[in-house]
Amino acid sequence: MLYLLDANVLIDANRDYYPLERVPEFWDWLQHVAVAGHLKVPLEIYDEITAGSGDLVDWLKQGDVKRDLVFKEDPDPAVVDRVVTTGYAPNLTDLELDQVGRDPFLIAYALAKRDKRWVITNEVSKPTKKRANRHIPDVCKTLRVSCDNTFFLIRTLNFHT
Repeated sequence: MLYLLDANVLIDANRDYYPLERVPEFWDWLQHVAVAGHLKVPLEIYDEITAGSGDLVDWLKQGDVKRDLVFKEDPDPAVVDRVVTTGYAPNLTDLELDQVGRDPFLIAYALAKRDKRWVITNEVSKPTKKRANRHIPDVCKTLRVSCDNTFFLIRTLNFHT
């Protein structure tokens, strides 16, 4: 199984649970399981995070980290369109598309091989949200894409110190 990470997985981990300077083992483990082919960060999500600044961005921009973590696959425009039109709404405005951001790419990569890929996000389901306000778990459910959170990932891939 390949686990595809949303930006909030890395951001929340660094801010709340496993700060780079306090728990470097977590970040070494992430890189290790990425090299082993168990997890990746889509380029669109990577670019979203690295547009900022700070310790996490500095770590992600290291040559070997970027090489190991970034998912090296081009998105299928038809699959991305399916995620947008079926998962969010068929007629999103430009403003709504900006609001959705790069999440459709993350979901589209998993949808392309849904029996072999799993979305990892810390967004929580909010089924009453509509259109561009839909959350990743709800869009994944609509498209029958597997989705779970960071704690599922660390249990499944057995992170420990």
